[in-house]
Amino acid sequence: MTKIAIIDYKAGNAPSVMHAVSRLKHEAAFARAPQDISGATHIILPGVGSAGATMQSLSEMGMIPALEEAVLRGKTLFLGICVGLQVLFDHSDEDDVDCLGWLSGRVVKFDGSKVRVPQMGWNQVKFVRQAPVNTQEDYFYFVNSYHAKPKDESVLWGAADYNGAFTAAVRKDNIYATQFHAEKSGEAGLALLNGFLNLKGGE
Repeated sequence: MTKIAIIDYKAGNAPSVMHAVSRLKHEAAFARAPQDISGATHIILPGVGSAGATMQSLSEMGMIPALEEAVLRGKTLFLGICVGLQVLFDHSDEDDVDCLGWLSGRVVKFDGSKVRVPQMGWNQVKFVRQAPVNTQEDYFYFVNSYHAKPKDESVLWGAADYNGAFTAAVRKDNIYATQFHAEKSGEAGLALLNGFLNLKGGE
């Protein structure tokens, strides 16, 4: 039986993700304490705001050890969105904060002398790797001043261009994440979200 947990923390946008999940006819519950993700088949970490605020909120909730147990050791399916992607890496230049370190690399700021920062609006994403989530090149909605630079190129799932290519989506084993807001990206975003929610453990 599918059990979807959406992590609800001070810096997140959990209600908009819940709305999208409900539109797709899936049932989900907010996770506001470590025990709330126990037994989950799918965990979603939404993100708005800064990496520092996100890490602080997750720490204050006691959520980090529970997430590591569920995702890294239990191989629970995980989807990070926006800042939920950025905190998967070792370090973010935003707030100069150490993050979860599940993926090797760091998060850096767009060059404000060359492009408008933050990037706000629709941008085309090209998916460069196959994944069990069925995806195709399309436009998705971004709001970001920072982007991830993975050390391991094999985790790159999707790329977009903003004065040069940047990481739009990553995937490693049971861990999926998008820099764009899938829940705000129209039919393409809902299709990606639905594909993730329809995954079974081990995919």
